[in-house]
Amino acid sequence: MNAASPPTALDAAAIAAHLAADLPTWRHEGSAIIRTFKVNGFKSAMMLANAVGHLAEQAWHHPDIAISWGKVEVSLWSHDAGGVTLRDLALARRIEDFAIWRPSAKTGPLEGTPADAVHAYVLSD
Repeated sequence: MNAASPPTALDAAAIAAHLAADLPTWRHEGSAIIRTFKVNGFKSAMMLANAVGHLAEQAWHHPDIAISWGKVEVSLWSHDAGGVTLRDLALARRIEDFAIWRPSAKTGPLEGTPADAVHAYVLSD
């Protein structure tokens, strides 16, 4: 754990600017940034929630994750700062990069799941 002083919460204008520039699928509500991912059923919801949990644990940061059929909602804020910090935005970016990643024949040998609704994992917005 970092012995430095706790991070500073950003004001609403700074959060809005960060979200608009880098995380447009996230929203600011109260003291958190939130992203609702549409997924293909409960199995996909559990897979995504576990992946988010892994990323968060590696970052020593612990979001609220709500899991239901067809969606996963991730809420990030820094309890020690009382609001959203650069740490939350960095973890949101990492979660976003992971969740929306798709293999491409242009970038390597991985083909990915079929694009039909039966095999979709995280659905596009």
